[in-house]
Amino acid sequence: MAATDRGDLTRTAILALLGTVGPLSRTEIAKELDLSPATVTQLTKALMAAGMLEELDLQPSRGGRPAQRLGLVGSAGRALGVKVTAEHLVIVEVRLDGEVLGSWETPFDPSSPDALGDLAEAVADVLGKVPPLLGVGVCVPGGVDDQAVGTCNAPTLGWQAMPVGERLRRRLKLPVLLENDVNALAVAERLYGRGRTHRDFLVVTIGRGVGAAIVADGRVYRGARGGAGEFGHVPVAVDGPLCGCGAYGCLEAVVGATGLVASARARGLDVTTVDDLGALAAVDATAREVFAEAGAILGRTTAGLINVVDPEVVVVLGEGTAHWEFWREGFGPAVRRQLMPGRRDIEIEVESWDDTSWAQGAAALVLATPFDTEGAAGEQGRMVRARLIGAAP
Repeated sequence: MAATDRGDLTRTAILALLGTVGPLSRTEIAKELDLSPATVTQLTKALMAAGMLEELDLQPSRGGRPAQRLGLVGSAGRALGVKVTAEHLVIVEVRLDGEVLGSWETPFDPSSPDALGDLAEAVADVLGKVPPLLGVGVCVPGGVDDQAVGTCNAPTLGWQAMPVGERLRRRLKLPVLLENDVNALAVAERLYGRGRTHRDFLVVTIGRGVGAAIVADGRVYRGARGGAGEFGHVPVAVDGPLCGCGAYGCLEAVVGATGLVASARARGLDVTTVDDLGALAAVDATAREVFAEAGAILGRTTAGLINVVDPEVVVVLGEGTAHWEFWREGFGPAVRRQLMPGRRDIEIEVESWDDTSWAQGAAALVLATPFDTEGAAGEQGRMVRARLIGAAP
């Protein structure tokens, strides 16, 4: 390996270490990475000169000279995150430290004859409004073969084997990473949320659909074909409603947005959206029962998943959490009752949500690559890291 390559890799390793564990002294960096103090001093000086590291507070000492801690500069790198839905695109610009700098929303028709061209042009339009970037992350409601390849199967978009990554890279001339939307949220949670202190956790999402991401030993488990985590397609009702996947009685068909509205209307409630149902639940007992029954079904199924994968914590996200006060009445008792005895005290945290959260997850696909010691992002990740340390234009 050439000396320059070795130096680039070591600089990336320093960024990765600080990105995953937080600020450290130069001595701690040398110890963690098995480098000489002189090497760490030389490389961190270069990273500080490049604006990627900064000196922070002095670390308390037990008798010697206090050590200066180093941390990442949040503005050192930026990425675009794109959430693709059946009606629109949400695009955000995000700093390396997770701060959202700007957001855009534009109509989108995935059934258009040139849907990928439309997607590429929408992203290109935003690229013209922002400084140079590390890359673009895209999340979709479906399966993705490989982040770095980016071929997508998304039934809700009507996409089968769509070469999203290839088409975007050709048009944008930037690294592009593609992932299932719930997996992208898990990457963001690993980088900026509960995942910084937990290496084994679940992300469960509720909203239009139902999904899950499994993080084991700090990595998102993708399965053999990139489709792990299709939690919404666990069967929960033998004679249940038809699901978008073609099967009957899937969890998503029962407690997803369409299932909730159908259940409410079957009880005589005049609602057309989940938000209508949520507003009505504030004053109507029947509407609250709809949420509570859905919550109980979700709780039992979530308990089954917890019993199988044994996470440290569960994080609940998604548009549906706006009405969590009504879901909780059924969810809480059901999930605790079905858990194995040693797991009934597991922490289940419901986090706040807004319309940009999905796209922030997509941006995290790019922003996490400097901290990716396993190479999950492949060649695209290598290109992102090269751009971060200035080895590429």
